[in-house]
Amino acid sequence: MIDMKKIKIRIAGVPYNIVTDNDTDYVVSLANEIDSKISSVMDSGSYISPTQATVIALLEYADSVKKLTDESNDMKIRLKEYLADAAQAKSERDMLRREINKMKKGESV
Repeated sequence: MIDMKKIKIRIAGVPYNIVTDNDTDYVVSLANEIDSKISSVMDSGSYISPTQATVIALLEYADSVKKLTDESNDMKIRLKEYLADAAQAKSERDMLRREINKMKKGESV
């Protein structure tokens, strides 16, 4: 059974009650990070509402997630290519070893 916890957090001055199975410290750290990002956007100079700051912060996070996801997918593709190359090299090595062994047997006869 999943252990659900009720956690109280505050983001941009608004309190939230979150129910989660994640670690409390983890959820609080996420809330603090988001709160800090929104505060940073709001402190950027011109007046911006908390809602606008939240949307801007969300866009920045979505951009980061998209870039990291794309990078991860590229790495998976490259890894598959490397593994295929390694498997082919191993197969070629094994074939060459067999040929060498055949040649050695032929020389000793």
